[in-house]
Amino acid sequence: MYVSPRFPVDPRHAVDLVRRHPFALVVSADGGVPLATHAPVLVESAVDTSFVGATLLGHLAHANPQWQGWERAPAVLVVFAGPHGYVSPTAYRTDPAVPTWDYAAVHLTGTIEVIPDTGGTLDVVERTVRAMESTRTPQWVPSPASRARFADIVGGVVAFRVRVTAERSVFKLSQDQDAATRARVAADAPPALARLMEDV
Repeated sequence: MYVSPRFPVDPRHAVDLVRRHPFALVVSADGGVPLATHAPVLVESAVDTSFVGATLLGHLAHANPQWQGWERAPAVLVVFAGPHGYVSPTAYRTDPAVPTWDYAAVHLTGTIEVIPDTGGTLDVVERTVRAMESTRTPQWVPSPASRARFADIVGGVVAFRVRVTAERSVFKLSQDQDAATRARVAADAPPALARLMEDV
């Protein structure tokens, strides 16, 4: 991913984006053919400012053939995308002008491995549920019957672990514009993008 020096990233913003937008794109290439799957991916433990050395956990459908190539080709790219939106030249109030796109993304590179046992797979699924429910009110807590149902169907998914070796982030949020122009861009942006522009 190209990272422009015009848009420096505070590492804390990258950590926050990954936590807030855990539905990632997992990209691998077995035999030179790239494959990609959208999947929920969580950070296994606390991360302050760098993902390098951290571990990610996720799962996808067992029927998805992508995971079968990971042992042969374990290099993987995990892409987390944040809010984004088209920026109209009307915000610039100048002529000539050209449109652009504001967005935020974090790319984590690492090595991937399948979690082979049922208990480990069930743990990843349950951690995913807990992480997603922690942001909701009211929160759903699985009953014993629901946990038993998880155990019955867990064979239908494959859990995985990614050990992160590199990261790159882009937060292109009209930082190269003056304050008044940036305020107009934010006013015209989708709400989630506008909130991110305020935070960054």
